Amino acid sequence: MSSLADRLRYSLAAHPERDGHAPGWIGEQVQDLSSLSHAAVLVPIIDAPQPRVLMTVRDAGLRAHAGQVAFPGGRIDPNDEGPIAAALREAWEEVGLPPEQVEIVGTTRSHVTRTGYLITPVIAVIPEGLELRPHEAEVAGLFEVPLDILLAEASHLRKSTVFNGIEHHYYEIDWPHERIWGVTAGLIVDFAPRLRAAIGSPS
Repeated sequence: MSSLADRLRYSLAAHPERDGHAPGWIGEQVQDLSSLSHAAVLVPIIDAPQPRVLMTVRDAGLRAHAGQVAFPGGRIDPNDEGPIAAALREAWEEVGLPPEQVEIVGTTRSHVTRTGYLITPVIAVIPEGLELRPHEAEVAGLFEVPLDILLAEASHLRKSTVFNGIEHHYYEIDWPHERIWGVTAGLIVDFAPRLRAAIGSPS
């Protein structure tokens, strides 16, 4: 087994979802899924000697999560045939990633956000060296993070903040160049144990 996509598929299959969860995991606390807006994000892993993950910085003028780091993605439209189709469409619209250049690995379990979304991550592999075109109204910039940094447990920092007198816990990824936190970091922390074997990292 040599290709990155094959190693990632094998790692996902060999490591089922954990019993524990990161903040936002859809557990017993969510009773009515019909009240949530379904969404999907693409986790584009660049096939390189040192695999990297493509991430976006959302435009500062957006109404929700302005200026934050995110994976390409968004709401699942009625015409989308599920999370994978939605993630591919959104990646094309947001960063100009051609669907035919994306090799789907699989999906991981969904997360609920405080803003009422149920987000499904779609793990994928893309070639190195693609010329991407961020949509100016949505994406302020693109950057890449080594996959081993994102997956390393030592990079997953548990933090908290107090809002309206209530303490909220969240994760932040230890990466000095951009602040990766909140929902995006929570997704990473949750799927990281299932992917570490693909790059030879300890579980």
